[in-house]
Amino acid sequence: MDNKPILSVRNLEISFSQYTRGLKKIDSKVISNLDIDLYKGEILAVVGSSGSGKSLLAHSILGILPNNAMTRGNMIYKNKELDEKRKKELRGKEIVFIPQSVNYLDPLMEVGKQVKISIKDKKNSDNILRKVFSKYNLEEKVEKYYPFQLSGGMARKVLLSSALVSECEVIIADEPTPGLDEQSLNEALKDFRDLADQGCAILIITHDISSALKIADKVAIFYAGTTLEVANVRDFDNNGENLRHPYTKALFNALPNNSFKPIEGSQPLTSELPCGCLFYDRCEKRTPECENINPKMKEIRNGKVRCLYAT
Repeated sequence: MDNKPILSVRNLEISFSQYTRGLKKIDSKVISNLDIDLYKGEILAVVGSSGSGKSLLAHSILGILPNNAMTRGNMIYKNKELDEKRKKELRGKEIVFIPQSVNYLDPLMEVGKQVKISIKDKKNSDNILRKVFSKYNLEEKVEKYYPFQLSGGMARKVLLSSALVSECEVIIADEPTPGLDEQSLNEALKDFRDLADQGCAILIITHDISSALKIADKVAIFYAGTTLEVANVRDFDNNGENLRHPYTKALFNALPNNSFKPIEGSQPLTSELPCGCLFYDRCEKRTPECENINPKMKEIRNGKVRCLYAT
């Protein structure tokens, strides 16, 4: 793994312009402080509840946010600023996206042809397509199918195939495994790991922490539009004793194969964020100081955390 990240995101903020009653324009901030570093040969899993900013991060990196979106912060790719022009040039070439929705497939094109678009070796595209489809148990006739003829699981496999044959440098996968049978799920996870071991940088957005821990090198925990912790996978061993943030520990303990212990309350709305720690109302270790101070990200034990009292 290189010493410098291939992709770095710092202090990302995302707001959306909206019009309320009386045509009054307001800017609604939905992402307040996201930070990630992605390295060659590494899988970074981004985990968090719905509304924490995971998919918006992916769309921002790729430059596919809607027109009413406004962003602030810094994105660096290969030591150069990743501006909107460069995002468009790299999208689908060096940086490939596996979207959460299967509606990203072109409804008017055969799925085999759609996958072939990502194959650089055009002379061997037929063989490469058949090999990747066979891996996911997609019959040869599926190459001629249109998206409406696919089941949800089949469509997910087609999207995975498009990324896996692309020979790109960065893969951003937004919930890439829902709907897959166990065999295909394990095959997909293995493929991601193999690609990373060959030098690809992979960002996986997921709710499935258990699957992520099987293949990831690091896990970034998002909460209410902010990165609360970036932990090494081994920090989740020994019942998560080495995790740094109370939310990460609570999230880990809430898994069915762990304590299955929920925590009271819910993630704050982006329009009602507290001035201090975002997790203040739900944290068992909170102090009066936490209510008024928004902690900065700091490095602790080879990880990063946004907490005043993490050690």
